[in-house]
Amino acid sequence: MSEHISDQKFAMFDTAIGECGIVWHARGIIAVQLPMSGEDKTRTRIHQRYGDIGEAAPTAEVQHAIDGMVELLQGKPNDLTDVVLDLDGVPEFHRGVYEIARTIPPGQTMTYGDIAKRLGGVELSRDVGQALGRNPCPIVVPCHRVLAAGGKPGGFSANGGVVTKLKMLAIEGAVVNHTPSLFD
Repeated sequence: MSEHISDQKFAMFDTAIGECGIVWHARGIIAVQLPMSGEDKTRTRIHQRYGDIGEAAPTAEVQHAIDGMVELLQGKPNDLTDVVLDLDGVPEFHRGVYEIARTIPPGQTMTYGDIAKRLGGVELSRDVGQALGRNPCPIVVPCHRVLAAGGKPGGFSANGGVVTKLKMLAIEGAVVNHTPSLFD
């Protein structure tokens, strides 16, 4: 990141899935932290990833993003496309995956293969999954709306794994074909 660490701030906020965190600097939001098993653990994760950054009151733009995420997780169809992200330092392929994921409306889903085809070919599906697993801004970049082939949930790297993904999709009213298997 080209921004100095002292320019980065974070805030905590409560949602229907638990206490989340958001990290930003002057050019936009750089991360959203999904809830860990407790607020202290969520804060610790932010410090592990972003160093000794200060907690601060959100700017108007950041508060707008927080309000949108809270609404979305209450079941209101907020697509969050107006939230400004700063993905400098994120690989170009990942940014392409995130741009496509941001076009998926609340309550809808797309598969890893669908995104891969848009980026050049279905053989990129695993790379799409890896990019989504490194998504710095979950909720705003709705990686939870991206499913495996056949509408199965696939993976989810956040605390709670697939259960969290399915909960987020259920809040949005999305239909997911979830038959637990050895590969979930």
